[in-house]
Amino acid sequence: MRIGFFVYEYPPQIVGGLGTYAEYITHEYVDIGHDVSVFTLNYNSGLKTREILKGVEVHRPLIADASNIWPFFVVDDLKKWGTNIKFFNDIFMYNVLSATKFINALIKKEKYKFDVVCVHDWLSSISGLIIKNESKIPVVFHVHSTEWGRAGGQGSEVVSHLEWAMAQNSNRIITVSYVMQEDLVKHGWSPSKINVVWNGVDPDTYDPKTVKKEDVDAIREKYGIPNGWNMLLFVGRLTWVKGVGNLLQAMPLVLKEYPNTKLVILGKGDEHGIIETAERLNIKDKIVYRFDFVSEKERILHYAASDVCIFPSTYEPFGIVSLEAMAMEKPVVVGARGVVGFKEQVISRGTDQNGVHINGEDPADIAWGINLTLSDPEKAKNWGANGRRRVLEYFTWRKVAEQTSKIYESLL
Repeated sequence: MRIGFFVYEYPPQIVGGLGTYAEYITHEYVDIGHDVSVFTLNYNSGLKTREILKGVEVHRPLIADASNIWPFFVVDDLKKWGTNIKFFNDIFMYNVLSATKFINALIKKEKYKFDVVCVHDWLSSISGLIIKNESKIPVVFHVHSTEWGRAGGQGSEVVSHLEWAMAQNSNRIITVSYVMQEDLVKHGWSPSKINVVWNGVDPDTYDPKTVKKEDVDAIREKYGIPNGWNMLLFVGRLTWVKGVGNLLQAMPLVLKEYPNTKLVILGKGDEHGIIETAERLNIKDKIVYRFDFVSEKERILHYAASDVCIFPSTYEPFGIVSLEAMAMEKPVVVGARGVVGFKEQVISRGTDQNGVHINGEDPADIAWGINLTLSDPEKAKNWGANGRRRVLEYFTWRKVAEQTSKIYESLL
């Protein structure tokens, strides 16, 4: 098949999990024989507007700033965005220019024959809607999260409208977990349209056997974590939905039982709130902050150096970080209350157990999960091994690509 792939972040510009997904899945599509043309936002005019990256054709139309024009005619909801209107401007420009190039340059001029188009989240929904207007190519709407979920039931009316319009006009919807599918149906989306395909991880990249002991030791030494101490690890955006604030609230209960413990936080976001909370709880000497972008290579070393990885999200439709930790044979403590896909990845009981389910909204429950894991290092090690086996069986990018391809092919 020839696939048109619309996603607002793509290497070398990766903001979060969506960019990671896009990078890995497009390479897998190429490896199994598909042709892929990616259209993505051009943050940096120094990047090429068209190039081939590892067999993937990537288009980055140059955008322009019209953010001071939007308030003249946009709805009141967008006016509330304030300085963030620049972000909406960039998204709108990327979508319109990408869809125009897709239709007029690639299809009409260069005679490309696309079999299917996929658009990812509201960020690329405008492209999908334009392509539906201008062609008969099947359009698949990939829903990685929703505005109501990210904003706790509130959020932008414009974004919510775009999500709903794309859902109604798409030929198929693919989402990332069964709990997310239930949430979409609960909000009125057509159940007959929705398929579930879990995300994945590259177990060759995330492989503890490839990590050198001296590199792991260097990470722990860098953070002042002596031999015999516990290193806890959180990786993610520093927002309320990731539960990092509740994790900090849990730390006094953890330190009461296991005082020789440090928590390492990797991420960007509400940095001031994190520092302020740690100081208020008088635990700042047991918290290590890395408020900058950490490369994948260095992130892998952090997983390898840790004893337990904690992801206490309160809204997380899937969550790739837990797969990364599982692939690195680490026990995981994960949020499992509400729309949180971690509970589909992590087995919390029985012979295949690889972690603990907790309520990410309850610091006491988070502390319970961490303490349970720390209480028996040998058991925790077995959980880590179980986690990697589960990744190899269910959560590789090749499996994701093959399952998604079958859904695309059903539309031909």
